[in-house]
Amino acid sequence: MTVQNIITERRVVLDTETTGMPVTDGHRVIEIGCVELIGRRLTGRHFHVYLQPDRESDEGAIGVHGITDQFLIGKPRFAEVADEFFEFIKGAQLIIHNAAFDVGFLNNEFALIGQHDRANLSSYCSILDTLAMARERHPGQRNSLDALCKRYDVDNSGRELHGALLDSEILAEVYLAMTGGQTTLSLAGNNDGEGGGDRPSEIRRIANRTPGRIILASEAELAEHQARLAVIEKSAGAPALWTQLLEAQSQAQA
Repeated sequence: MTVQNIITERRVVLDTETTGMPVTDGHRVIEIGCVELIGRRLTGRHFHVYLQPDRESDEGAIGVHGITDQFLIGKPRFAEVADEFFEFIKGAQLIIHNAAFDVGFLNNEFALIGQHDRANLSSYCSILDTLAMARERHPGQRNSLDALCKRYDVDNSGRELHGALLDSEILAEVYLAMTGGQTTLSLAGNNDGEGGGDRPSEIRRIANRTPGRIILASEAELAEHQARLAVIEKSAGAPALWTQLLEAQSQAQA
């Protein structure tokens, strides 16, 4: 993977809630939640909507997500948000826990409104199933989202009920932890997302985050930094990775 790809690769962490299961029994999507990652940085962009399914939810499903039929009265139908949702996810890598479930329901929603060209999301997005990834990395262990939060020290204390946006935010943190590298400083390009690395530090959810204090380097520190980069370039016979990253990021923003 090139430095440019590390910086610009777009991922969308996605979750849905439904009236029940399986989709073949006529169950529908009632909530979609997505958060965006560029490289390994949570951008703050998200897509979230509750949907009117035109059918009742199973009691068991309501017990899981707490979304009642009465709450959904007056909410938009999928057809009203389909274009906006599709544009948000198109071309991205979708990161989903138990992807077959969510993708199957979303494909069905597109088919029900006659958008059969969109009824196969894998034609427009690559799909990474974090449940399959977790089972491969932790065979014989529990790999639910809650279990992974405990294993990777991700705070899920606010998850009393399932919710698509909250669960996608939590899954984004779990994904960053599972794929290794530093997660408290989500600087684009600091990890290709596929390596191992030391156990990551705990990271905080993007919702209601208080901006951190910014401490700028002094003139002397900047000069020392540039001198160190020059030594690295001379020794390696090529610009330091830090310099390459800055140049690539500048070109991407131009």
